[in-house]
Amino acid sequence: MPEADFTIPSLAAHLHVAPAQVMKLLERGKLPGRRVGGEWRFSPAEIHHWLEERIGLSSEEELQFMEGALGRNRGTEDLAAISIGDMLPLVAIAVPLAARTRSSVIAEVAEVASGTGWLWDPEKMVEAVRAREELMPTALDSGVALLHPRRPLPNILDRAFVAFGRSDRGLPFGNPRGVLTDLFFLVCSSDDRTHLRTLARLSRLLGDAGFLAALRGASDAMAVREVITCHEERLP
Repeated sequence: MPEADFTIPSLAAHLHVAPAQVMKLLERGKLPGRRVGGEWRFSPAEIHHWLEERIGLSSEEELQFMEGALGRNRGTEDLAAISIGDMLPLVAIAVPLAARTRSSVIAEVAEVASGTGWLWDPEKMVEAVRAREELMPTALDSGVALLHPRRPLPNILDRAFVAFGRSDRGLPFGNPRGVLTDLFFLVCSSDDRTHLRTLARLSRLLGDAGFLAALRGASDAMAVREVITCHEERLP
């Protein structure tokens, strides 16, 4: 069944802010919404993409707040903290990738992810990620691409996890500035909240230039995960 639209109160609860803050964003034209019968309604899909865009533009302090806010369940205990190191099994790390094109990188990283046994339909993941990349490339100026479908695909996943691949040379991957990409994370999430929390966590790690240099210098899968674990421990 389609997801029910948010109202102002339910969106405020989802974002862990006051309804007045939602109204302020609306008044500034910074929140996707529409009026239905005189009441504001917000599509969950549009809110998801709005949050995703904000993650890409946020500071470390804002990312830390967003990660924490999305990890709180209304009226229940907080969700467990996201850990990229815990979400990234050794079998889901490919160093180096053999692929030499944008399309083949997506296919290879998805195939590596399927080796966990947690991704049941890698072809469907490939199709969804390619569609997302055509809509808007995820390649960042840092040489990293955060591969993911437009929306989570819970029907083809056993659990949320991350896969990683590194090319031994940069590839054209759609970065608007023409920057080549050599580091590829595939975010496999079963729900919007986990997806956004994972992106926020990854974005905090990627803000550290030393982290990227260490990833590029890691000799094998074990070294890659050690780099991630080490830098993650330094996050406040």
